[in-house]
Amino acid sequence: MDKNEFASKIKALAEQIENFQNKLNTEEATKNALIMPLFSDLGYNVFNPTEFVPEFTADFGSKKGERVDYAIVMNDEVQILVETKELSDNLEKKDSQLFRYFTATKAKFGILTNGDTYKFYTDLEQPNVMDEPPFLTIKISAIKDSQINELFKFTKDNFDVDSITDSASDLKYVGLAQEYFTQQMNHPDEEFVRLVLSHIYDGIKTQQVIEQFTPVIAKGLNQIISEQVSSKLNHALNQTTLDTSENEQDTPTTSSEKERSSIVTTPEELESYAVVKLIIRDVMDTNRIVYRDNHSYFNILIDDNNRKWVLRVFFKSTRNFIVLNDDDNTEINFDSSVDIYDYADQIKAIAAEFK
Repeated sequence: MDKNEFASKIKALAEQIENFQNKLNTEEATKNALIMPLFSDLGYNVFNPTEFVPEFTADFGSKKGERVDYAIVMNDEVQILVETKELSDNLEKKDSQLFRYFTATKAKFGILTNGDTYKFYTDLEQPNVMDEPPFLTIKISAIKDSQINELFKFTKDNFDVDSITDSASDLKYVGLAQEYFTQQMNHPDEEFVRLVLSHIYDGIKTQQVIEQFTPVIAKGLNQIISEQVSSKLNHALNQTTLDTSENEQDTPTTSSEKERSSIVTTPEELESYAVVKLIIRDVMDTNRIVYRDNHSYFNILIDDNNRKWVLRVFFKSTRNFIVLNDDDNTEINFDSSVDIYDYADQIKAIAAEFK
C-alpha cells in the first residue's frame, strides 16, 4: 500500500467520523465503526486474534484480570497496546489504565483513542515506563498531511520500532515546545518575561518592570506570528492572482461573464480569499475552494456551489465584516483581511461540513 492510497483511506474514515457524531453511544459501537476500520487501514488483520488480540491480559502486580482492549502482535512479540473509549469521551486524564498495561508488558507503544483522537505513547524517559505526555496526538476528522506521514509509519508493512522511536523524541519535544510558546504568547509567565528582559533591558527587573513588560512581550510574540502569516498570505495571494489571470486568458467569455465584468475584485477581497484558503487547507483540498465576487459581497464557497458557501466578506465604507454560514449566520467585524485568521476554528468547522 502506497502513501497516497493510505491517505485516501484515512480521509474516507474522517468523513465517517463526521457522519457518526452523536450516533455512537457505546465503546463497542465506536470500536466496530471507527477503531477497527482504522487498524484495518493500517494493514492489520483485525479478525486474526493472534495478530490483533482483543481483551489482551496485562496483569499488573497484585492486580489480576487486567485486560487491555487490543494488543497488536508482530513476530510473536506484543508491539502495540490499544486502549479504547467511546467517541464522545474526552481523553484527558484517561491514560492511567494504559500506563499500567504498558508497564506489565513488553509493548513499545501505547495508543489511547476514542475513535477520532489517537494519542501515541512510548518510553523515551525510562525504559518500560510509559511517558506521561504522548509523543503524537492525531485527530482523524481534522488530520493534517504531516500527521498522515507519521501515522503511515504505524502501518504493518512499514512498522519499525527504531525508526518510530527516533522520530518520537522529536515529535514529543517539538509538541511540548509548541504548547509552551503558545502559552507564553497568550499569558507570558514571570520566568519567561525575565528571560526576555535579560536580553533587551539593562535596568533592574523589579516586579513593576516585569508587570510593565509582560503585555509588551506578548504583543511582540503575536506580531511575529502575524507577520509570518502575512508573508504566507502574500505568496498565496500572488499565486491566486496569477491563476485567475491565466484562467481569464484561456477561457472564452460568455454573455453572463460579460455582465459580471462590471464587478471589480479588489486586492483586499483576494487577500481575504487567500486567508480562507490558508485556513481550510487543513480540512480539504484547496482546489475545491473558490470565490464568486458579487456586487454587494465577496462569496467564498466549496466546489463552486452556491449552496456550499463558507463565508461572505463585506467591505463597506463604515466597516468590514464577514458572515459565517453557521446556524446563526454569525456576523464578525474585522479591520484587516488577516484578522479573519482569528476565526480559523469556526471557519474550519463550517468547511468540514462539505467534505
